[in-house]
Amino acid sequence: MIKKAKFKNGDIHFSDTGKGRVVVLLHGFLGSHEIWEQTISNLSKSYRVIAIDLPGHGGSDNFGYVHTMDLLAKSVKAVLDHLHLKKYVLVGHSMGGYAALAFADLFPDNIKGICLYHSSAYADSEEKKRDRTRSIKVVKANHRIYTTEVIRNLFASKNLKYLKKELAFASKIAGKTKKQGIISALEGMKDRPDRSVILGLVEYPIMMVIGEHDNVLPAWQLMEQSQKIQNRHLLYLEHDGHMGFLESPKASNKALRAFLRVCYK
Repeated sequence: MIKKAKFKNGDIHFSDTGKGRVVVLLHGFLGSHEIWEQTISNLSKSYRVIAIDLPGHGGSDNFGYVHTMDLLAKSVKAVLDHLHLKKYVLVGHSMGGYAALAFADLFPDNIKGICLYHSSAYADSEEKKRDRTRSIKVVKANHRIYTTEVIRNLFASKNLKYLKKELAFASKIAGKTKKQGIISALEGMKDRPDRSVILGLVEYPIMMVIGEHDNVLPAWQLMEQSQKIQNRHLLYLEHDGHMGFLESPKASNKALRAFLRVCYK
């Protein structure tokens, strides 16, 4: 059952499954809480799992032309405050990881751990910013074609022929994302600050999930970045791209469960 929490002049949608210590799932660009279906099913046997539709995605409202990562973090805090939750582990996929790091910057006392699922603490390079600007123009012209191409690129190329069901699943969710939600997210990601300093400062555990065949965030760059983490945990998926929880769900869930035990020991 989908629930709502008030945020600014609109609503943020979320699911709330299971009981126990709290895990918060933050989807990536063109996702929604639905993308975590298998993860929720697995984790909710032992934890209370809150999966949130970030602004402009899923059922959540849009809150302006630009959705900064700070705004995303504040929308997440609105949901967790609505539920009267004080301590939790954040699991952020891609853009959701950017939001998790913004949350760590704004609300450090609430966090027991962070999992960066195919995500980065670095800001966009100048080249990447130009790519996002070009993407915004494409979205304005035809956002349906854009979403189809983006989702295919999230999977390792060699996995596409084996994971047709997973590709269709992710594509269906992406297809529900409204044009302005896509543009607002692209603008927000383009302007996000570098937050890599957080990795070395915080004492709580941080896990990075890295796909060797990630077409979006190069594995070597994320491995290099992971060296900054003070309390480091790592899952390296040698056969996968940017969607490890769909490409290798068993390995991903096993590693995530082990990480959660560390966070809550």
